[in-house]
Amino acid sequence: MRWWYVPILLALAWFAFTLTPLVSLYSLARAVEARDVAYIDAHVNFRTLRLSLVRQTTSAARTALSESGDLDPREQQKLNEAAVGLALALAETMVTAKTVVDLLDDGWPESLEVPRGAQAGAASGLRIEGLGRLAAYYLATEMRGFRTVVVSVPPDAPRVRQFKIRLRLRAWSWRLVDIEVTEDLRSQMAQKLARTLARMRAGEKSERKEPAAQ
Repeated sequence: MRWWYVPILLALAWFAFTLTPLVSLYSLARAVEARDVAYIDAHVNFRTLRLSLVRQTTSAARTALSESGDLDPREQQKLNEAAVGLALALAETMVTAKTVVDLLDDGWPESLEVPRGAQAGAASGLRIEGLGRLAAYYLATEMRGFRTVVVSVPPDAPRVRQFKIRLRLRAWSWRLVDIEVTEDLRSQMAQKLARTLARMRAGEKSERKEPAAQ
């Protein structure tokens, strides 16, 4: 065999490997369309997904707290710790097989009790109707090494109307490990968290005033 066959074969092997996430992505899209909770339950790493949503929510909430300008460092640290705890509780209720299907369907979980504007959320959800659409998803995938791929959904929408999913290869199977939600949804989640923290802060101030009044 001539030596120049080697790089060609390697390139073909790499191309074939980059196609494998599309198989799992197509199966995931079909499961979302069919509301197949059992498939989602078997192909999602819920622990990693919950931690990711906690990180996204608390990051947005911390930004909002830091911009308030009326918190001393000690109080801000206390509220930051409370934000993490509340975000964990929110993620526990939000990240289930059913809500993941709901989120992938249109980029917005209906179980999250926040107002949704006409233009909120993603332009659409995870839909793969044919080979043409699969090709669009292939062009929107970003391989990160051999074990991780990031996909923008929907692939042809403006970035502000997209959410991103991350698949990771484990035991020869690609699993969903992360969903980077749209800026609209992240903002709404952070606002919900900030409102809860504001009520906590108001309650603590009220408790401090009562002994002083006595």
